[in-house]
Amino acid sequence: MLKILLVDDEALARSRLKSLLLDCSNPAVQVVGEAANTVQAVEFLQHHDVDAVLADIHMPGADGLTLAQTLRQRVKPIAMVFVTAYTEHAVQAFELDALDYLTKPVRLDRLQVALQKIERFTHAPHASEPDLLDEFLVIQERNRTLRVSLSDVLYLKAELKYITVRTVNHSYILEGSLAELEAKYVNRFIRIHRNALVARRAVRSLEKHHDLDEGDGWALRLSGLVDVLPVSRRQLAAVRALVIEATG
Repeated sequence: MLKILLVDDEALARSRLKSLLLDCSNPAVQVVGEAANTVQAVEFLQHHDVDAVLADIHMPGADGLTLAQTLRQRVKPIAMVFVTAYTEHAVQAFELDALDYLTKPVRLDRLQVALQKIERFTHAPHASEPDLLDEFLVIQERNRTLRVSLSDVLYLKAELKYITVRTVNHSYILEGSLAELEAKYVNRFIRIHRNALVARRAVRSLEKHHDLDEGDGWALRLSGLVDVLPVSRRQLAAVRALVIEATG
């Protein structure tokens, strides 16, 4: 059973969320404490063990984002889920390792999804090596904010001022710099073209395609995708070396 701490300066909001949690059974939860602000929450956590904190962002004094920063410093990880009426803090929340971001009024099915994430988090081994930590891209869509795991991303392709983020089943649009992503995730991705990075783990084969002009007609095939990606002449040697290494 998951042990939950609720943090919200509005007693009615805590009561409503607590009632929703009582309707959740997969997994089962127990609200072990409530706090009206960050100071009370930190004090509670000094004396009690919890699996997750469900917190509002806008509260008097230190806000929910400050609480998230505090939780990151703990030796024993605690899942952080924001429950707020404001959508504009989602990117910052995920940068602080928030597990999920729910907007008020909270739907029961959406809360259930968050609890299942918490359950997986509490049962997962928490690696101390940076290379083993899961990392995410935060995607802003019209009415929601998504966190896409880098382990699911097959390629990143720059198009005008946007980047297409491609997984097996979906394409997302991300604002950013391909060069910055390449530098940050050099161990995960390799550049195959001036406008494309591909996941090293997804490389399947290097193939000759006579209908392609770039890279002497060479293209890269990735696991899970039908389409191939052209490889530039400049990147061909590095890509060929990776394919040889990957295919053993």
